Amino acid sequence: QLVETGGGSVQAGDSLKLSCTASGQTSNAYAAGWFRQAPGNERTFVAAINWNGDRTWYANSVKGRFTIIRDNTKNTVYLQMSSLNTTDTATYYCAAVTAPPSHIATTEDGYDYWGRGTQVTVSV
Repeated sequence: QLVETGGGSVQAGDSLKLSCTASGQTSNAYAAGWFRQAPGNERTFVAAINWNGDRTWYANSVKGRFTIIRDNTKNTVYLQMSSLNTTDTATYYCAAVTAPPSHIATTEDGYDYWGRGTQVTVSV
């Protein structure tokens, strides 16, 4: 089970940190990612990280502003978001897939487990 927290309403230029905590079968290595879905739009990739935390990948739209990190001792993956703008408004979903430590996935079909999402709203 994946549970996202940390969403909220902020102003443009602000920062926000999302958390995704895994529970249940967490003894195996898993790759993780963040996706987002704005109203009326499809869900899109935001960022991904491998189990070891030494490989990351970002969508061009967030590169340089968002950072994905993880703390495996806490079974938690974070998405640090800065310089937020109104186009970042969306429901943010965490995803995970059991995989070798070096594996990283950047598409929805690369993941088996999903959280229910947390809303991020950015206003001017």
